[in-house]
Amino acid sequence: MDIKDQVIAIIAEQAMLEPQDVTPESTPEDLGIDSMGLVESIFAIEEAFDISIPFNANDPGASDFDISSVATIIAGIERLKAEQG
Repeated sequence: MDIKDQVIAIIAEQAMLEPQDVTPESTPEDLGIDSMGLVESIFAIEEAFDISIPFNANDPGASDFDISSVATIIAGIERLKAEQG
């Protein structure tokens, strides 16, 4: 399973949806994920990928990790993984 599929699976689980219902264009709001659900998703993603997402990820103006859509979350994870290694 690649990064995209793993992220979609994690987000779908948090949103209580099927993975096929989560697209790269989906926003957390589209998926019914509230701020607490988003935090839980971030924790699950950090654990799954052994990364640390910047603490201020919920304020895109103060962070270079964008959580505005599934695609931007995937891109951020790919960048963090590349920086790791």
